[in-house]
Amino acid sequence: MLRSLDLRSFLLAWVAALPLVSCGKQMNPAALDGAAAGEGSDVAHAAIAAAVADPARPQDDRKRDERRKPDAVLAFMQVRPGLSVFDIEAGDGFMTELFSRVVGSQGSVVMQNPKEFRSFMGDKIDARLAGNRLRNVRVSYSYFDALDAASASTDLVAWVMGPHELYCRADCGNAPMGNPATAYSEIFRILKPGGTFVVIDHAAAAGSPETTGNDVHRIDPAIVKRMAAQTGFVLEAESDLLVNPDDPLTANIRDMQRDHTSKFLLRFRRPHLDFPPTGAASPAVHTGPEGEAAHKLQRNAPGVAIDRPLWGGRFERSEDSSWPISATRC
Repeated sequence: MLRSLDLRSFLLAWVAALPLVSCGKQMNPAALDGAAAGEGSDVAHAAIAAAVADPARPQDDRKRDERRKPDAVLAFMQVRPGLSVFDIEAGDGFMTELFSRVVGSQGSVVMQNPKEFRSFMGDKIDARLAGNRLRNVRVSYSYFDALDAASASTDLVAWVMGPHELYCRADCGNAPMGNPATAYSEIFRILKPGGTFVVIDHAAAAGSPETTGNDVHRIDPAIVKRMAAQTGFVLEAESDLLVNPDDPLTANIRDMQRDHTSKFLLRFRRPHLDFPPTGAASPAVHTGPEGEAAHKLQRNAPGVAIDRPLWGGRFERSEDSSWPISATRC
């Protein structure tokens, strides 16, 4: 038998040699390049720009834009009209409002918070949603390990300034945040195959323990990467867009100015094929919700390699942060 590393290399070489096909017909790579730079991304960028510039956004939100860079963050998240978005730990809804405006009337947004956050937020959530001003938003008070959404129902799950809360105990009033491993599994469950999971959080120094989430309300991004990989997610891209070089990464975020912490951005993908999580003993192909093996070719614009399934559920990935154009699955 081939050793696993040899088999992995063989599979990579074999897939790399395959022509691009769609429904049995060879596809022209140039056509994919054109699609990647075409109408879909233009519509998304226009929708993001319009959402950020919308004068109906609260003034306090607009004052925070310089630090939070919502246009670039939304582009990194690959938000576009028509998506279903689940905004975990939405807080007072800064991102919820932007999601709502980008996805539009054909999309939907779930604004989730643990019920214990209601007293912390006061009337901010009610004010955000007053007069049905965000008609495509549904509020959910639920826990991170019991998300209020059907399986495979969501295009994008966003968790902004949140995963560290899984490890917050006494400093969060011992509120039941949920089991960390189950929380990641819930995110995987509600995402559609091929769906996107994006994390933004306050960065802790490399090697910081999980208890940092309680002590200074930060998290080492390596913890998030490990938990996501163990669940079956594929790390697709990361960004230093919100890095603050003046942040020592050890200070309690409550002792710093609002929006001045250094933050990391990670974008994960739920594979179209549910390969075993990283570290599994052997590969397996499971059928998708329609009872058939499912996989879409993914291509990041402009002009980078197609993502290919590798051993153990990982994908070959590009550092390019542009969003993918998917070929139609037959």
